[in-house]
Amino acid sequence: MALNTDLFKGTLQTIILSMLSQQDKMYGYEITQKVKTITQGDLLIKEGALYPTLHKLEAEGLLETSTEIVDNRVRKYYSLSESGKIEVVNKRQEASCFIQNLQALLNLKPSF
Repeated sequence: MALNTDLFKGTLQTIILSMLSQQDKMYGYEITQKVKTITQGDLLIKEGALYPTLHKLEAEGLLETSTEIVDNRVRKYYSLSESGKIEVVNKRQEASCFIQNLQALLNLKPSF
């Protein structure tokens, strides 16, 4: 079941930081595909949401970038900065607390 995008808009930064914490570096399309795979297609991140968020995280000093030539094209890779490594821990804690509260409010039992 595809999820309502309004439900995850506020968590996009957390999702991106978390994906990058699991891998040394990733490029934009790779992030979208990893999220799609993990959620079995339920959560699709569109370029129009992804790249502004990546640029914002970079401007805040949470991401670092590097470029490589792949198939004669420049590919921009993103990785966590030292500040980003700290922030991802904070964001995960915030998300965990939010999920617990949402489960309590909606009287849902954890499925994991």
